[in-house]
Amino acid sequence: MKKESFLFLKKLIDAPSPSGFEQPVQKIIKEEMEKVADEVKVDVHGNVIAVKNPGGKPRIMLAGHCDEIGFMVKYIDENGFIYFSSIGGVDDHIVPGQRVKIHTRSGPILGAVGKKPIHVLEQEEKKKVVKLHEQWIDIGATSREEVAKLVKIGDPITFAPGIEKLQGSIVIARGLDDKMGVFVVCEVLKSLASTSFSAALFVTSTVQEEIGLRGARTASYSINPDVGIAVDADSATDFPQMDKRKGGEIKVDRGPVLAKGPNINPVVAEKLIEVAERENIPYQLSGESRATPTDANVIQISRAGVAAALVSVPVRYLHTPVEIISLNDMENAVKLLTQFILSIKENDTFLPL
Repeated sequence: MKKESFLFLKKLIDAPSPSGFEQPVQKIIKEEMEKVADEVKVDVHGNVIAVKNPGGKPRIMLAGHCDEIGFMVKYIDENGFIYFSSIGGVDDHIVPGQRVKIHTRSGPILGAVGKKPIHVLEQEEKKKVVKLHEQWIDIGATSREEVAKLVKIGDPITFAPGIEKLQGSIVIARGLDDKMGVFVVCEVLKSLASTSFSAALFVTSTVQEEIGLRGARTASYSINPDVGIAVDADSATDFPQMDKRKGGEIKVDRGPVLAKGPNINPVVAEKLIEVAERENIPYQLSGESRATPTDANVIQISRAGVAAALVSVPVRYLHTPVEIISLNDMENAVKLLTQFILSIKENDTFLPL
């Protein structure tokens, strides 16, 4: 991956964006897209929509959601310990002992999610998962009054880790689901910046996916695309305890994942496969037998219906602070979608019959 592309990805990861609090990352995306788009719009929900060749046909929407899972300040006790709730799907098991950042009006404040030492736990306590509302954050303060000068009820919270490189093309970070997807769609737009193509392209950084696909619902209604492709994370199954009989065989560093099923327009699905094979881009297939839990779900049923598809990148350890992904998979997703856009002609139809 080019150095400037990796630095862009790092900026996306470093910017906090729990659902409903996406403004820091959306500002970065807006500024980046203004360099290459014909027009960049922001809607009332906070979706960022970058448009290229607005008068073209057909209208194609690429969507990656910028929001990440996180937490919210709910209560501060008299000793200065902060209690919190989740934003999105957070596993209670993994939260104790984590470093977190509380994002306040004055900037981020580092804290730790506390936990009783193992030395004093009773046997039954060792087997128990501590419920999220029973967990607390310690910022080193000693009273409610001291904390209240820094932190307000409703402030968003994220896990603290940023992005780091592991072996080869593998990286680790929080929030790769789905800042990786936003990165991919933005890189597609960059790759097409000086190229002519038939379609009108709407590259969309959607909000609030993690709490119900909310941003994509309103963005797709506004854009009214003929084709809508969501770019999201797919849970890899190439690590211990994953059951391939349930999740299929999805491997990191083996290429993007192309979904097939009722949420996916068969014409678009076959076109993506054709492009991947013609361009020698590695890909994997995923059978999705019902509506997917991605933006493709709501894009497909927007207005009178959209020819929807889902291109995913395999991620290990989804919804943890240690999500693992391959930079090669991301780059291949960019290549695939770029070539897909270039292959579309003005009179192409996506009717399944």
